[in-house]
Amino acid sequence: MFLRNESFKEFLRFYPIVSGLVALHLVLWILIDLLQLDFARALESWGVGVNALVLNGEYWRLVTPIFLHNGLGHAFFNSFSLVLFGPALERMLGKVKFSITYLFAGIIANLGAFLVNPDAFYVHLGASGAIFGIFGVYVYMVLKRKDLIDQANSQIIMVIFILGLVMTFRPGIHILGHLFGLVGGFAIAPIVLRNAGTYSLWQLRAKYSRTYDDDEIRFNPNRWQNKKRFGGGNGKNIFWGVIIFLVVIAIFGRYL
Repeated sequence: MFLRNESFKEFLRFYPIVSGLVALHLVLWILIDLLQLDFARALESWGVGVNALVLNGEYWRLVTPIFLHNGLGHAFFNSFSLVLFGPALERMLGKVKFSITYLFAGIIANLGAFLVNPDAFYVHLGASGAIFGIFGVYVYMVLKRKDLIDQANSQIIMVIFILGLVMTFRPGIHILGHLFGLVGGFAIAPIVLRNAGTYSLWQLRAKYSRTYDDDEIRFNPNRWQNKKRFGGGNGKNIFWGVIIFLVVIAIFGRYL
């Protein structure tokens, strides 16, 4: 589920939305922070989330903060999280539904911060609310659609969920964005997952240029028992890889 074995070209072809979002994060960081171009700085000022300006009618600020970040560390760790957790969901939902889910969760995160935070001059930016929306969809699968995800990956998701919540309540973290993003992803999950797992193998093969078995098409409960394709220790390797990743995030949590 979280193991990436594609080449760079295959990754771009199979996951165009995740690839495009990561590219946008990095391009904006280069223009705003590295090159410090005037028009890019103006773009950041125009797009950052500020409650008082949203209240004044600048409603686009409920959307634009999803794509902006505060420096390289912030952009890198959110992009890395997206690369790690986004591809499996983009594969399952398809480009349109994945894009809708990501934007919906990000907007709900920013809307929640606007409605609940009493500080009119509260400023925020970053993709973490939308990324927590991805976690929200996974949590919904664990709780409500066990046919779509195997036990090993369910355990990984719940570890991510628990540690993610713990790390959310740290100084400098966009707490409301994380919580409302998670709620947004969970809320939209039953809609976008309604037909998940019903696409034929031939339809999915037509969508991707290389051949996959049934175990790769959806989160098959038996996929990790396939010793031919996956070595016996790969499930554990992925689990500990995620744990190490979360430890890194915890250390550098101020960037999220």
